[in-house]
Amino acid sequence: MIRPVILARGANNMDGSILPGIVLLGFMFLLLACGVWVALALLGVGLLGMLVFTTSPAGPLLATAIWGSSNLWSLASLPMFIWMGEILFRSRLSNDMFEGLVPWMPRLPGRLLHVNIIGCGIFAAVSGSSAATAVTIGKMSIPELIRRGYSEKMVLGTLAGSATLGLLFPPSIILIVYGIATDQSIARLFVAGVLPGVMLMSLFMGYVMIRAWVCPHEIPPLTETYTWRDRLNSLKRLGPVIGLIGGVIGSIYSGMASPTDAAAVGVFLSLCLAWFSDDLTKRVFFDGLMSATRTSCMIAFILAGASFLTMAMGFTGIPAGLARWIASFNLSPYALLAALMVFFIVMGCFLDGISVVVLTTSIIQPMIEAAGIDTIWFGIFIVLVVEMAQVTPPVGFNLFVLQGLTNRDILFIAKSAIPFFLLMVLAVALIMIFPEIVTYLPNHM
Repeated sequence: MIRPVILARGANNMDGSILPGIVLLGFMFLLLACGVWVALALLGVGLLGMLVFTTSPAGPLLATAIWGSSNLWSLASLPMFIWMGEILFRSRLSNDMFEGLVPWMPRLPGRLLHVNIIGCGIFAAVSGSSAATAVTIGKMSIPELIRRGYSEKMVLGTLAGSATLGLLFPPSIILIVYGIATDQSIARLFVAGVLPGVMLMSLFMGYVMIRAWVCPHEIPPLTETYTWRDRLNSLKRLGPVIGLIGGVIGSIYSGMASPTDAAAVGVFLSLCLAWFSDDLTKRVFFDGLMSATRTSCMIAFILAGASFLTMAMGFTGIPAGLARWIASFNLSPYALLAALMVFFIVMGCFLDGISVVVLTTSIIQPMIEAAGIDTIWFGIFIVLVVEMAQVTPPVGFNLFVLQGLTNRDILFIAKSAIPFFLLMVLAVALIMIFPEIVTYLPNHM
């Protein structure tokens, strides 16, 4: 029987568990600072931990971890959902969605700024990607809203904040990754993200309304009117996207399909819609397929590295030692979550959201379980915190996306996103005070 050397030396020795953790963490930051790929950094840290701090056979365990992480049926949904988003991004369906929302907004305070929020929410529900949501909605809305006289700061702020809904609404790629990494039900995670996502959209829209009342000069005067005939005609443009959402999410919620099956349904429906709209050319098909393949391979490689690191951490005894060390401070669950929120935000300033999840899951999960925190609830918590990191410099990914679309200084875009960052902090506080916002639907599905 293989036993970790650290545990054999004595579980009560804090330095025996914490010091190796500090060494491995420092080695990881060194690799990342040198520009090493995240997946290779994970594998390197895991290999160092196995060779230096245990007597276990690193080679066979490395092969077992990589094979086990790649031989998962739930992982099949990941490339399918990514491909579905790529198809929508390259077709006119995304533009039709934006144009279909416009006639419904003129009487709402803030008017077309709400198109950014609702458009991002709808597109997030079918793409599952924050970056794809930011690019797709941003390409359509930024030129149009600025041309109409809307405040550039509000346009960029609503986009930067609302695009993060792609991480929360199903089929969220990061929720799939979290579910695989923690062995949780992806369907339950998808359901758990719905109410927090709606709550976050409502907070964003409420802020835009208040801002429109307080600073009316940021909203241009109403020059266009829309009749109910215009609104009803706009439903023709919204219909395909709504049908796609219903086909994908409805099949999961009704129990007719697993998330993996629903991903295949989503790809089929998106291909059909692109074909009916005459957008499904050979170039669109293969460009979307290759882009989805590259993204999926990157994520699968990171998951393989994370799986080996998780195994290595178990053999070294570092997670258990770290959990005991933190437990010695007698932190309440709220204090623990507050500390983790700061930690995740700092990590998110240097790494993308998926990397943050897979890097920390093996270390954080024992602490969460020991504190009695629901793992499904914590999945939504971590996604909300990672959403904050998407709009924090220097590596807020949504900020980079918007900078590429506008050529504006990234600090200007970051300042525009500050109110929406604070609203995300409020959302985290709300789910901590009222955890039923997250747990009600999964417990009643």
